[in-house]
Amino acid sequence: MAFADVSDLESRWRELSTDEEARANVLLGDASVMLSALVNVDNSDYEQSELLKMVCCNMVIRSMSATAADSFGVSQTSITAGPYTQSFSYSNPSGDLYLTRLEKRLLGIGGKIGIARPSYGRLESSDD
Repeated sequence: MAFADVSDLESRWRELSTDEEARANVLLGDASVMLSALVNVDNSDYEQSELLKMVCCNMVIRSMSATAADSFGVSQTSITAGPYTQSFSYSNPSGDLYLTRLEKRLLGIGGKIGIARPSYGRLESSDD
C-alpha cells in the first residue's frame, strides 16, 4: 500500500496530466516500498503516517521534475547571447528516487555509522 496517492502529490506540487498520473502512481508505490524497507512503520501513528506521506511525495516530485518541461529540477543554467547557446544541468538527471539528509533525520534513519576501536573497546558514532 502506498503512503501517498496522486491527490496528495498534486496538493504538494501541481495538477498532473493523465499520463503523469499513471507514472506518479507507479513512483508513489516504489517510494513507499523503499520507505517500508527503511522505516519501522506503525500504522496507528498519525504523525508518522503524515511524515511518510510527505517524504513519499517529495521523492516522487524530485523524480518527476527531472523530466519536467519547466525548470523546477534545474540546478544550473547557462545562456550565451551569441551564437545563441543555452544549457541546463538537472539536479537529478536520471529521475532517481532518493531521500535527502533532512528526510533521513526526520525518519530517524541514517546519519550514524558505528566505529569500533579495538584499543578502547567502545562504540563511537559519526555523522554522514
